[in-house]
Amino acid sequence: MIQRQDPLHNEQRQPPESFHQWNEALAESLAAEEQISLTDAHWRVIRFLRRYCEENGTLCSARLLLKAMSSEFRQEGGKRYLYTLFPRGPVVQACKISGMPLPRHALDLSFGSVH
Repeated sequence: MIQRQDPLHNEQRQPPESFHQWNEALAESLAAEEQISLTDAHWRVIRFLRRYCEENGTLCSARLLLKAMSSEFRQEGGKRYLYTLFPRGPVVQACKISGMPLPRHALDLSFGSVH
């Protein structure tokens, strides 16, 4: 019998060096570039992403990251809620602001980015 690997399982990989140089002032600056004024709701998503990256590494795909984000914020409305906070795409904008590298396929128009 063939064992299937859990699709949410990732190889561990350390976040890039810039991940550790990130701070809230940088996040505010990056958010301003994206024309986003950070609220408590934005900070919850940013902190979730940073914790997710620390725990799971950075090898996940955009699809898996969006799925994890939607699941975490299901009570608030999931993906729709995330798009209200990050209108150009919760994966692209939230990763940029949180200091995470963009996951594979993040700029694929069907996976959390809007151009």
